[in-house]
Amino acid sequence: MLYRYYRWDGTQQIFPFDADEVMEALSEDLMADNYNDLMNALQKMNRWGFDGQMGERMQGLQELLDKLRAQRQQEMNRYNLDSVMQEIKEQLDEIVKTERRGLQRRLDETKDSQEKALRQMLEKQVQKKQQALDKLPNDPGGQLKQLNDYEFMDSEARQKFQELMQKIQQQILGSYFQGMKESMENITPDQIQEMREMVQELNQMLQDKAQGKQPKFQQFMQKYGQFFPPGITNLDELVKHLQRQMAQMQSLLNSMSPEQRRQLENMMNAMLRDDRLRMDLARLSANLEQLYPMRQLSQRYPFQGDESLGLGEAMDLMQRLQNMDLLEKELKDVQYGQRGLQNVDPEKVRELMGDEAAATIEQLRDLPKILEDAGYIEKKGNRYELTPRGMRKIGQKALKDIFTHLKKDSFGKHKTSFTGSGGERTDVAKKYEFGDAFLLDLEKTVMNGVFREGLGTPVRIRPEDFEVYRTELITSSSTVLMLDMSRSMILRNCWAAAKKVAMALNMLIRSQYPKDNLYIIGFSDRARQLTPEGLTQVTWNEYVYGTNMQHGFQLARQLLARHKSGNKQIIMITDGEPTAHIEEDGRVEFQYPPTPRTFSETLKEVNRCTREQIIINTFMLEKSRYLATFVEQMTKINKGRAFYASPENLGEYILVDYVTSKKKHVK
Repeated sequence: MLYRYYRWDGTQQIFPFDADEVMEALSEDLMADNYNDLMNALQKMNRWGFDGQMGERMQGLQELLDKLRAQRQQEMNRYNLDSVMQEIKEQLDEIVKTERRGLQRRLDETKDSQEKALRQMLEKQVQKKQQALDKLPNDPGGQLKQLNDYEFMDSEARQKFQELMQKIQQQILGSYFQGMKESMENITPDQIQEMREMVQELNQMLQDKAQGKQPKFQQFMQKYGQFFPPGITNLDELVKHLQRQMAQMQSLLNSMSPEQRRQLENMMNAMLRDDRLRMDLARLSANLEQLYPMRQLSQRYPFQGDESLGLGEAMDLMQRLQNMDLLEKELKDVQYGQRGLQNVDPEKVRELMGDEAAATIEQLRDLPKILEDAGYIEKKGNRYELTPRGMRKIGQKALKDIFTHLKKDSFGKHKTSFTGSGGERTDVAKKYEFGDAFLLDLEKTVMNGVFREGLGTPVRIRPEDFEVYRTELITSSSTVLMLDMSRSMILRNCWAAAKKVAMALNMLIRSQYPKDNLYIIGFSDRARQLTPEGLTQVTWNEYVYGTNMQHGFQLARQLLARHKSGNKQIIMITDGEPTAHIEEDGRVEFQYPPTPRTFSETLKEVNRCTREQIIINTFMLEKSRYLATFVEQMTKINKGRAFYASPENLGEYILVDYVTSKKKHVK
């Protein structure tokens, strides 16, 4: 295999976690009470992220959402929209001052003129214009409307006003049609006429759609495509684009104070002097609202800052804030499974939130592929499922967790040791005795001769020098693990611990005691056999009541009857006494508090297990009078053992007890 190495240039993407780390993190959720499905676990990982073994952090969607909301709030804390009209007002004031200076300059230029009549006529014109300027309203919209009908005498003032009008027209018309900003440097009457025709045809197309007719979208775009950005391929995309454009202006209006909003509306009316165009645009807005309501896009943003903004900057800010809103909705939809991560555009995330956030989206999107490439999951239809390798990995994780905790707590109260012959070799040596298996510890045997004779060769070995390895008797066993699946196990947060024990015990037996047999039974109103592979997908029926140990013991006996030799045992994990049994007619009888008949029918099955030499060991996760009474009667019959355990140490008790019972040193 050929490997090539390149200099780091900052563009390479490095996924910080390997498949094993991702699978181990996923295992926690697959064992949890409420996430017993792979798709749910993947969705939860997308939402909350996870921590790696070396302290690395994979961000989840919730962290991205928190950052996005904080970023949006930062924008609103920064700016003051009251300044939007102030900038235009200042420009208009400067234009008026320029015109007044021009008027005075014209008077000064004719001061020494010999043509008295000409001078008097000029003075009257200047006086009339000054009066018109004096009567200008205070709001920018009114000023624009009157100045648009005013004939400037000063060329500089005229040019400044035309430039301002052009700029405002582009910004306002651009709020409807983005192409206006890029394609129209000087809006002419012909362009206004073309725009009017475009809006009329667009309204007709929307009406056709509302009436179920086929809109002529392609013809429309061939004729008027310059009004819109590239990439729009159908009417729905065009409508969404128009909605966003118009919603930006509406959001700006909604976010302004009443006085500022009135001034901006007046200015917009002054800019759209063509009454027909204004009516057509109002009709367009109504058609869009009828077909695709957009109130959620036109929301108000509560600005609280001090920094000023111009109209163009304010429109750009509205676009940015609304894009943040749309991204927030997309991320929330992914969180709740309404869309996939492949529908989130990393480039849009990069534009709004930066490179790190975009990389997080790409990494979260790659998680299933990483697990699939490693052989832990596979895709079937539209869903991912665990492979056998994935199930083994979950079992290994459960086993590791339990024994890691075991080492920390120095747990080891179940050991009993008897030395002697037979079984498998250990690493512990002893003096040879007659009858021992001759598994010679050569090193200790030779050293015993050296210690006795001293240095030198040859080393003389005597019978008392021989040491052999001790042996362990490994017993073969068949085990049924009975898991209480009643509602209380979920409500008391015990089910996750029980599942984890089952996965760990299955992995322990597969890896260390492959000749042993393990069956898993779940019992609530009835008992049913479960597979280790299916444990992560066990679903809960909240409408089923009962703890039917009788049926569980009956099914366990039938499974253990397949094996004629070796030890047989039932390990039962429960948090309550039996409350249900099966009648002779097959009907389940449930009663709480439990009836004497339920106890009696269950103890009959305990007697049958005892006659078939099946030991029943019970691990109780709750201390109750009914449970204690029942378990006491059961242990008197069966001679099995009973333990009180918490969900936290349940795995330690069961696995240590299992291993201890496997190894008995015989003398």
